[in-house]
This record gives sequence, C-alpha cells and structure tokens, in this order.
Amino acid sequence: MSTHDQPAQPELHKGLEGVLAGETSISDVDGNRCQLIYRGYHIDELAGRASYEEVSYLLLNGSLPTRRQLADWTATLAAARPLDPAVLSLLQALPKQANPMALLRTAISILGLFEPDTDNDSLDTLRGQAVRTIARTPTIVAAIGRLRSGQPPVAPRPQLGHAANFLSMLLGKEPAAEQAAALDAYLVLLADHGFNASTFTARTVTGTQSDYYSAITAAVGSLKGPLHGAANRKAMEMLSDIGAVEKVEPYV
Repeated sequence: MSTHDQPAQPELHKGLEGVLAGETSISDVDGNRCQLIYRGYHIDELAGRASYEEVSYLLLNGSLPTRRQLADWTATLAAARPLDPAVLSLLQALPKQANPMALLRTAISILGLFEPDTDNDSLDTLRGQAVRTIARTPTIVAAIGRLRSGQPPVAPRPQLGHAANFLSMLLGKEPAAEQAAALDAYLVLLADHGFNASTFTARTVTGTQSDYYSAITAAVGSLKGPLHGAANRKAMEMLSDIGAVEKVEPYV
C-alpha cells in the first residue's frame, strides 16, 4: 500500500488553548487588553475601593452587597473563622518544614473530614462549605506560617476585617491600617481569575460528582505547581530585590 493510501493521522492539540471549556459570568481575564473583570466590574472599579468582603459577596451572589447585606456577610465570615480543635491539633502534628502549599492542601482535605454532609451536593450545602472555606483558609495559612517559625497559632479576632484578621493571626498583633489596606487590595486582585488551572482542576473533580473538599484539595495541588502558582512568589522576589521606592525606576 502506498503512503497515499494510508489514513490521515488526527491532529494533536496539546493543552487547552483555544478550547471552550465552559461559560461563566463570574470573572474574565483578558491579557491582551490588560483587563480583569468581576461580574461586569472592571478591577479598577474595585481594587482599593471595595473591600475583600464586598468582592467575595459579589462573586458569590452576582451583585455588590447593600450595607445590611455586607454587615451580615462580614459577621458570617467572622463566625466561621475558628478551626475545630481537632483540625488544629492535626495541623500542628504535620511536619513544620514541609512545603507551605503542601500543608495547605492537606489542611483543606482535613477540613472535609469534619464536615457532616460532605457528600451532600445540594446548592445550599455547597454554598455553606464554600463560605466556611473562605473564612477558614486565612486561619489555616496564618497557623502554617506561625508553626513553621516555631510560634503557636493565634486565634482569629471577630472584630477585625478579613485582611486585618489574617495579619493579626500571622503577626501576633493588630496590623497597621496601611498593612491591612494593602493586603485587602491584594486579596481583591486575586479573588477570581476565570478558568485558570486550579479552577479547571476543581471543575474536573466536581464533574465526577466528587465532594467539594476533594475539588478544592485538588485545586490547591494544581496551584502548588510553579507553572501556575509561582507568579506571586516571583513578584515578591522582585520586590525584595528592588528593596526601596527610589530603586524602582532603575530596576525597571
């Protein structure tokens, strides 16, 4: 048989570039136009103007909260921050010098073991799990930071906002207003980035009808990879290299 008679080989498409994976109204990242949009709001309208609490409410509910809704939402997050003592005990038993993202991945998985309705996939149950994860992840990350430096974890403070509370738990003291404001803006910028690798990973796991915490654990595992999660670290390393405001322009 001549080569002309052989069936054509199918074209191989590596990765998912150009593949439509789904539809979302939550957020959109357009690198070509330098745009990040949450629920129709350009990031310039939100970062530094709306708090993380307001933006997380927007992403979950589709609209910015009223004053009453924001107060209720803030109180809900504050009430959900503390970790179950058994979860904290298990976290303290993990190797202190393990990779921080590996510790976070394991801690999220542990959270799922203490959920009463892990396999209940009703929207109300999933929303409750999401709210608790939003509230408790800073508690976990701060505890990991403290334990890795040989210090005891600090309990969350319900009277502080999301960013200020995290810094309080990490530093062991109430942060300066400028510190809290800077972290709050940073959290807003990172709140949602469309169909990135970790989001796609979570959707893949959820698509098998697995439980919420398995999906988030897998997503954190994806974020641990340097081709997905190292951008933040590289940016921080760059800022450390610059060192001072007057060195910014020469560095650039």
